[in-house]
Amino acid sequence: MNPDQSKEGTREEKESLFSLIKRGNTSSGTAALGNVLISIIKGIAAALTGSGAMFASTMHSIADAVNQGFVFTGSVLAERRPTRRFPTGFGRLINIFCMIAVIVVTIMAYETIKEGFHFLMHPAEAHGFWLNFSVLLVSLVVDGFVLVKAMKEIAHEARVEAKGWGLMGTAFSNVGRAAPPTRLVFYEDLVATTGAFLALVAVVVTSLTSFKLLDGIASILIGLLMIGVAFRVGYDNMVGLIGVAAPTDVEARIASIILDDPDTADINKMRIVQEGRFYHVEGYIELRAGLTLAEADDIKFRIRDRLLQEADIADVTLGIIEDNGIRNWGPQSGEVAR
Repeated sequence: MNPDQSKEGTREEKESLFSLIKRGNTSSGTAALGNVLISIIKGIAAALTGSGAMFASTMHSIADAVNQGFVFTGSVLAERRPTRRFPTGFGRLINIFCMIAVIVVTIMAYETIKEGFHFLMHPAEAHGFWLNFSVLLVSLVVDGFVLVKAMKEIAHEARVEAKGWGLMGTAFSNVGRAAPPTRLVFYEDLVATTGAFLALVAVVVTSLTSFKLLDGIASILIGLLMIGVAFRVGYDNMVGLIGVAAPTDVEARIASIILDDPDTADINKMRIVQEGRFYHVEGYIELRAGLTLAEADDIKFRIRDRLLQEADIADVTLGIIEDNGIRNWGPQSGEVAR
């Protein structure tokens, strides 16, 4: 092989890998880097001060960093184009990586709860109040920033406009429509922000009062929140691995695109399966009567190409039949045909 051609091929592979990384989930990538830094700082503070709440918060940050690193890797690999061997693409890889993240969270949660009970049985005298306070305050700010970024990502992926305080309500109501990695980052950083706040309260109370048990209580609460995240994310990704129907608003948007074509009379059947953050569309569309086969083919490909312009639609398979005069799709047809 010509050396120049070899170099060119290598460059193309590198560019391809770089393009995959660029298309990876930015929320998980940002969160992973942030949590690596936070976990190092918290770990040093926990070792120097002996605070149980700080230890629990450190464990949570380590779990978050590992998980979000896994998830970012999965989101990059999930962007690979379909191949002959894997014709539907690699979208469900992200669900597998998220399930691995769930296992890590569960193990860390167990260790955190166990340590919390240890601090309840043997309360430790923590010191270094200002170090703990400063570290947890920084953690609260960083985790809060990542949480807001995840909320914005949810709004973007759900195609909903939201600003200011309305962003929180929008994120909670549309989190199910976000990509698996974005959902995981949202849930984890919601717990991380709450956990940092609980740890901050525990540090302040145990330093200023004689109520030392709050250290262990905060650790147990943080561990329980981590288990809650593990179950929620685990369920979402188990459903994703099985294959789940697209949300009704996504279905309505796709149906609207098909029916907006002047030659489409009706949708006879349609099935939309969500895989990762992408959708696979299969259906039969009814065209107006009197068309030749060549004209019908042109219309089908025109509608298919229009659907594929949507960033979240991975592939489209359409069949065409002549209008049967019966309304199959929409409010007049009763239930939606599938």
